[in-house]
Amino acid sequence: MEVGAVASMRYVKDGIKAARLVMQHTKHTMLVGERASIFAISMGLSGPTNLSSSESMEKWTRWKENNCQPNFRKNVVPVGSCGPYQPKDNLGHNKGICSEASSIGTIESRTCLVGPHSHDTISMAVIDKMGHVAVGTSTNGATFKISGRVGDGPIAGSAAYADDEVGACGATGDGDIMMRFLPCYQVVESMRQGMEPELAAKDAISRIARKFPDFMGAVVAINKDGVHAGACHGWTFQYSVRSPDMDDIKVFTVLP
Repeated sequence: MEVGAVASMRYVKDGIKAARLVMQHTKHTMLVGERASIFAISMGLSGPTNLSSSESMEKWTRWKENNCQPNFRKNVVPVGSCGPYQPKDNLGHNKGICSEASSIGTIESRTCLVGPHSHDTISMAVIDKMGHVAVGTSTNGATFKISGRVGDGPIAGSAAYADDEVGACGATGDGDIMMRFLPCYQVVESMRQGMEPELAAKDAISRIARKFPDFMGAVVAINKDGVHAGACHGWTFQYSVRSPDMDDIKVFTVLP
């Protein structure tokens, strides 16, 4: 039940190391924003660092040239081609609302916003030789997210959860949807009640899919004995495993 997290942290590359420092050297659970960066640098991490890359700048330029689509907004109209935005109710009509393919529009489906290539979540669960279980999740967040957005990566129980007595879970996908269900907490608690990892993973994903049938996401479950399984919805998902008796990493493919 030790946990550390950071969110909306700029200028520091090693987000997962910063989260670990929060866990090890504070009595808090989460630090956010500029002060999280200051804390991480004060504890020895490199920074401030420009985290932009030529690839990310190119994506941003194309996004601006395409009237800032996609951008995760809904029920708004743009004053200009790329904002500022106002709620539709404030204007009393829908003038200016364009199709999803052009300007802002109301986006009914999220599958165009969140997919295998629109985020970069990495989650890793580890069991050491003493039987202790740990899990960590790190991400840059969803591409083209609204400034200030925090996804499920730093939310304990959503993108990651672990308990020495049971096992661990890591998750990836549409974090804005997934955090509403705390899927990794659900997986670990289901295993605590006797479910095998495969059934626990499928159950957690199915709970989300029943409410949001077009969401994309996946979880990986592992119990304290090293039995593992994954489940996904909306995409074909892969995860890798390495144990002391294996010569190399093995990749497992999970079908929706």
